[in-house]
Amino acid sequence: MASIKIKFRPSTVADHEGTIYYQIIHERKVKQLVSGYKIFPSEWDESRSMVTTTQKSERKSVILSIRESINRDLDRLNKIDRKLDANGLSYTADDVIGEFKRYVSEYSLFAFMKNIIIKLKHNGKIRTSETYTVALNSFKKFRRGEDIMLDCLNTEVMEAYEAWHQQRGVSPNTISFYTRILRAVYNRAVEENIIKNRNPFRHVYTGVDKTVKRALPLFIIKKIKVLDLSSKPSLDYARDMFILSFMLRGMSFIDMAYLRKSDLVNGFITYRRRKTGQLLTIKWTKEMQTILDKYPENASDYLLPIIKKIGINERYTYRNVSYNINRSLKAIAKKVGITIPLTLYVARHSWASAAKAKGIPLSVISEGMGHDSETTTRIYLASLDTRVVDKANSLIIKSL
Repeated sequence: MASIKIKFRPSTVADHEGTIYYQIIHERKVKQLVSGYKIFPSEWDESRSMVTTTQKSERKSVILSIRESINRDLDRLNKIDRKLDANGLSYTADDVIGEFKRYVSEYSLFAFMKNIIIKLKHNGKIRTSETYTVALNSFKKFRRGEDIMLDCLNTEVMEAYEAWHQQRGVSPNTISFYTRILRAVYNRAVEENIIKNRNPFRHVYTGVDKTVKRALPLFIIKKIKVLDLSSKPSLDYARDMFILSFMLRGMSFIDMAYLRKSDLVNGFITYRRRKTGQLLTIKWTKEMQTILDKYPENASDYLLPIIKKIGINERYTYRNVSYNINRSLKAIAKKVGITIPLTLYVARHSWASAAKAKGIPLSVISEGMGHDSETTTRIYLASLDTRVVDKANSLIIKSL
């Protein structure tokens, strides 16, 4: 077993901070591992080999944080030493230091998440990699760029992260979106036996609230469909893509963008959802073809006029077109007098709402939308128009 101690090296310049380092002795060989912690000589207690502070010190919070970090480092070093010793093979102090540095470089949250993102991209899960990147950037902003070890994620950190979002006016569902991704990353580290599960997410919200109604009734969809937008090509195009999404059973825009001409065979579109990989088949109708005929034939292999140039950054094009369409849909919303934020995603909710209003069974709606389970479909339908419930309630009240 190695001897591991904390040491302090004063600066050679007067009144400057010195350096905390760890002394590791094994088989009479002494090695040093320099930490990134700096303190003043007055903040070091040589007799107890520890950093110290006073109640009135302006650096109290800093010193307490350093002390906590040092304790974690020492705990990690001792665990590494015990693991190497238990292997029954000879090892050196350099091996202990090497394992410590490897752990820090691979098992910080930032490094671990970046590795997951790389794997997701390699496996073709581009959309998921993007959501993980967004969550990582959010947490980096919260931490002001300071990384954190996976085993240092605790309830206090996650509660502070949640509070940070709340102070910025972020909605509960958006906060939950970030924390659920972080929880998935943490659970993966637990599964890989990198850390022990201390359940740091138990006091933060990771559910999904019912969202504001995002579905439009059919008569509004019809109003959008018959709008004369011939003088405004950008609005006309946005409307066409919105209506086409609705006609295609609420197909997500990314799936629309990547539909290939070869996917349309004998009057049927067959494709796999990019989100779930589920195979879906949709009848191609004359109404859909009428919309498509308004635009020149796509020069690329793609069916719809979304990604039109070969050999470009397709992902960037899809996102840029999506952004422009959603911006145009805001103008269309004003023309038909609706107040909910009109986006391409509303077409998907609206199709589910229309299907429900027509008495189509939940199982059929779920299959039509390509959901993995009816639970997901219920989440969609839970945020739909509540007027039916209000009408029922009125009848009950009248019967009193």
